[in-house]
Amino acid sequence: MSIIIPANSAVSGGYEVANSLMFSTAKLSRTAGSTSNRKTWTWSGWAKRAAVPGTTDAKGGLFATYTDTNNRLDFGVDANHRFFFKEKEGSGATIIDFTSNKVFQDPAAWYHFVLAVDTTDSTAADRVKVYVNGERITSWLDSTAPPLNRDTLMNVSGRTYMVGSTDGSSNYWNGYMAEVCLIDGLQLAPTSFGEFDEDSSIWKPIGVSGLTFGTNGYYLDFEDSSALGDDSAGSNNFSLTGIAATDQATDTCTNNWITTNPLDNFFPGYTLSEGNTKLTTGGNYSYPQATIYVDKGKWYWECKAVSKASGGDEYMIGIQGKSAIGTNSSAQANNGITVYGADGDTYGFGGGATTYAAAYTAGDIIGVALDCDNNKVYFSKGGQWSTGSGAWGSTTFNSSTGALTITAPSSVPQGGYSPVAGFYDSPVAVLSFNFGNPFFSISSGNSDGSGYGNFEYTVPSGYFSINSKNLAEYG
Repeated sequence: MSIIIPANSAVSGGYEVANSLMFSTAKLSRTAGSTSNRKTWTWSGWAKRAAVPGTTDAKGGLFATYTDTNNRLDFGVDANHRFFFKEKEGSGATIIDFTSNKVFQDPAAWYHFVLAVDTTDSTAADRVKVYVNGERITSWLDSTAPPLNRDTLMNVSGRTYMVGSTDGSSNYWNGYMAEVCLIDGLQLAPTSFGEFDEDSSIWKPIGVSGLTFGTNGYYLDFEDSSALGDDSAGSNNFSLTGIAATDQATDTCTNNWITTNPLDNFFPGYTLSEGNTKLTTGGNYSYPQATIYVDKGKWYWECKAVSKASGGDEYMIGIQGKSAIGTNSSAQANNGITVYGADGDTYGFGGGATTYAAAYTAGDIIGVALDCDNNKVYFSKGGQWSTGSGAWGSTTFNSSTGALTITAPSSVPQGGYSPVAGFYDSPVAVLSFNFGNPFFSISSGNSDGSGYGNFEYTVPSGYFSINSKNLAEYG
């Protein structure tokens, strides 16, 4: 189950998207070599938000061309979670100005944005068409359409175009993008890029290889980790700024992965980065929970204790069974269990310290195997599973060794468990989850039994990474 209902979840069958790209303070950019159709074009892209406005972000730019504040075209999601599309040129007069009434603030969702422009249309209201997940936005806070036959700032020779920022130095997209396309010369409907699933009515992607992309058009599928800016439809390649091979992800619009949840403010003050997988604590505990709770099945993930500013190794990594979003209740500690870095003891379910494993410190990776079917959880350090009696033991997982009994998922307030990590004391600490999309370097590479995930250590047999494909089959 998820904390919030995703606007788009993966469905089985049909076209599969293999990869996305994780953006933070990063962008793709290219300079147009020639002028093409400035009046008619379509931009399409799938996007999943990470940190959202009101937490650590202000505005998330999907695409822009920028000279200065008075000479620009950009679109994305603004500080109020609304889709925007604006163009200013020359003296700074606003030529195009659209802001939706509808908001897009779900960090567990993949959204499909289509912006289709045709300034030659005699009907002003149809010169700009915006669709999200296959449905046209018709309710606008601002809706200034371009003049008839207006040449926009799109597809202009010598101009630099960016994916992931509004101006090249701020207002970055914070999250993921997949299947990014520009169609030069056509105003297309969303059905050129997606369709509604006949069984679930979920909007899902379709293949775009048959489309005509035009002179300045492109298709970014992010499938080559050594060339993430390459145009798969031609030669309109992008250069990378702030992007590494490890920013390639398998969290996509056809297989949605768990991340931590920026809307969980039980312990405020923390910050999230790297696609909501990296936690920087801001005070005691600082436990953000995740976008998905599991209540059946067997699941595996890893969490790296990256660093701490001072003090002891007071990392706490484990599971949590209560979402206390918007509250601050002592009941939080009664519904989860964590392994404490300073000594390897466990804490949780209202009890004090219990001898379990041995200490861990910065640089160590803790593996978590959660068995919701038999109400057990297991922990490893560096691939060695706890003996349950104060030490880390064998690299071979054994369900009868090191098992911790947990409350049945149905009996905890949220009705399921979430991965959780934090720091006991107030010094700033950093922890990074690997739910199967590691944004830190690993030296190995291990998938689960379904072939999903990229983990440092062997995934126990019968345990799976938490994503929508695995949840559909095992959860």
